[in-house]
Amino acid sequence: MGYFTLVLIAISMLYPFFAMVNLSFVDNNEIFSNSGKIFHTGFTIENYKNVFREIPLSIYFFNSLLVASITTIGQVIFASLAGYAFARMNFKYRDILFLIILITMLIPPQVNIIPLFFLMRELHLIDTYQALILPGLFGGFGIFLMRQYFLGLPKDLEESARIDGCNLFEMFFKIALPLALPAVATLAIFTFVTAWNSFMWPLIVTNSEGMRTLPVGLAIYKGSFRELTLWGELLACSVICTIPVIGVFLLGKKYFISDILQGGVKE
Repeated sequence: MGYFTLVLIAISMLYPFFAMVNLSFVDNNEIFSNSGKIFHTGFTIENYKNVFREIPLSIYFFNSLLVASITTIGQVIFASLAGYAFARMNFKYRDILFLIILITMLIPPQVNIIPLFFLMRELHLIDTYQALILPGLFGGFGIFLMRQYFLGLPKDLEESARIDGCNLFEMFFKIALPLALPAVATLAIFTFVTAWNSFMWPLIVTNSEGMRTLPVGLAIYKGSFRELTLWGELLACSVICTIPVIGVFLLGKKYFISDILQGGVKE
């Protein structure tokens, strides 16, 4: 009975995605004419061709991929370094600084939009990649996640490395960071998905079509002045939007799952 329930839940969650992929290859006139069908036949790639003809989808895709990739790499690097410092180093006001970082996690992101916009305007970064990337390089959640993981690692290996003559950076890059791969993969997946799906900030700081990201371009395309919504083309755009997210999750799935299961096993 338990497996049957899990199968039903899995089907209910996977069917919308399956329907999106299936309908993206169906002609617009057929989508609602046979709405009772579970599986639509008569595949066509015209929806994908029309999308690339009507909007610069390749530019949107490149912008989103570039911003999400650099943001993820930067977030992982800075969060790992800061998390290791808070976990292993003793310095003045360490606990107070970490408390301030935790407090920033309680502030809704929407509150920071206006100050960030004025800051980017003063720095003359509006409508640039820097404005899209810089606010996402630092985050309290990443520092908190990495600090907690480093605190759970045994200190014996690092103490042995210190006796062998390793300095702090060598202990971090050669011992601590490789052991923290599950946490790194988890942080990378969450950061990439968040940056990839970001809509409000790119909408505010970009003006030109060449700087738009995929969510913004898709929303503008959907809201353009049309007599009829082309659902097939919108579904095709949605399928393209999901491909990098699925790819990143599949790449980090092994470490992501091991990180989740690690907390459920006690020695």
